[in-house]
Amino acid sequence: MENSELKETPLREQHLAAGAKLVPFAGWNMPVQYAEGIIAEHLRTRTAVSLFDICHMGEFEVDGPKAAAELDRILARPVLDQPPGSCRYNFLLNDAGGVQDDLIVYRLDAEGFFIVVNAATAAHDAAEFRRGLSGDTEFNDVSAATGKLDLQGPQAAEILVELGVDRQSLPCYYHWTNVEIAGIPCLLSRTGYTGELGFELYVAVEDTASLWELLTARGVKPAGLGARDTLRLEMGYPLYGHELDLYHTPVEAGFGAMLRLAAMPSRRFVGSAALRHNAPRQYLRGIRLEGRRAARAGMMVQDIAGNVIGRVTSGAFAPTLGVAVAMAWIDAAAISEVGTVVNIEAGKTLLPGKIAALPFYDRGTARMKTV
Repeated sequence: MENSELKETPLREQHLAAGAKLVPFAGWNMPVQYAEGIIAEHLRTRTAVSLFDICHMGEFEVDGPKAAAELDRILARPVLDQPPGSCRYNFLLNDAGGVQDDLIVYRLDAEGFFIVVNAATAAHDAAEFRRGLSGDTEFNDVSAATGKLDLQGPQAAEILVELGVDRQSLPCYYHWTNVEIAGIPCLLSRTGYTGELGFELYVAVEDTASLWELLTARGVKPAGLGARDTLRLEMGYPLYGHELDLYHTPVEAGFGAMLRLAAMPSRRFVGSAALRHNAPRQYLRGIRLEGRRAARAGMMVQDIAGNVIGRVTSGAFAPTLGVAVAMAWIDAAAISEVGTVVNIEAGKTLLPGKIAALPFYDRGTARMKTV
């Protein structure tokens, strides 16, 4: 795709002024890093606070008296019992149980929902929701009208308080609230993709640049998609198109407990029959390597005898840990308990490592109290 065909977020000029390197991502021209570099942005997010432009994501509004029941049939994780004020990680599946997208559902009230989806799948997701919802339920794609900033790091709450947000009103983990920041209406959720205390801020697209400038005027520095990727990888968070795809299920990816298949045996949703009747073929596993050289997506994983048992989905040097880590799909028949020795094929070289528990980094502040 030519750069002229890429979509731009409302913050292009701010990124260029901050020394950003812009790259194509999911059809958008996005900042991958700024002048300080990915490692500096990563470590700052772990220890202080960073600001991310996430305006490329898709946002939908769903509303109506039947909305909860219809979303409960469309999405893999239960929706009917989701309380207003909460956010819930969820999955849009195909009939075979494969993941069409992973997303977050915000319950606004008894009849209203706000759904945040990945940029690369937004158009497809919108079509799937429209196909699955009845004419009694209103669906609106508000992606073009919505700006999204992520304020992430242990100091995130203090920044919001400095900007006039009442500390007592800050939402708890995976909850949201409506606030005003310097007169800008904002849906503020206690969510993120870094493992640290963080908030995602949804505003009208025309207010995005003003909010960005308010935050950076407080000394908050921006971070790009490169740091976002290494941060999420240290946490073992999946990235759609890498760990999640049409050919693997949420059960294989380690999210089976969220779906409550055994606890709710009569619940039916798209893909539920496949999940209940088909045994996992592979499992998503973490691999901690012995050195700093990173494995890359697509590299093969061997057991100690040299048999190929899986494929790397994501890999990078983990700045917080000082070693390289990876995630990989490993065959269900292979031994893959924590501590199992494996090798990753990197050309003519084998990268030694061990199966590791996820998350790789377990000292994140995401659930810390803010009051």
